[in-house]
Amino acid sequence: QLQLVESGGGLVQPGGSLRLSCAASGFTLDYYAVGWFRQAPGKEREGVSCIGSSDGTPYYANSVKGRFTVSRDNAKNTVYLQMDSLKPEDTAVYYCAKSMFRLCVLPQGPYRYNSWGQGTQVTVSS
Repeated sequence: QLQLVESGGGLVQPGGSLRLSCAASGFTLDYYAVGWFRQAPGKEREGVSCIGSSDGTPYYANSVKGRFTVSRDNAKNTVYLQMDSLKPEDTAVYYCAKSMFRLCVLPQGPYRYNSWGQGTQVTVSS
């Protein structure tokens, strides 16, 4: 059974860091690009980052560029999102998703992804 499971969310103070993990089972994740999305209450789901399969080329939304780093460990079938210098506006449920493509296709629309995790809550607050 194809499954993605996110972990690593939590409550952190502004300026702090979190590392999200996206573990895949039932399929080989390194055949596909993987995206990270987030959705805050009352807002649409937005693309945050994407990492390609073979070349691992990353993409970042302007709102997180320079603060977030996406990486993948194909041996562990896992993708990570390192989030540093977190801001209150980063508060959202974060989702990872498997792309239908091997490379990141922009714009990073949710319609390009066909398998989603359940999400993990990230709250940035003092």
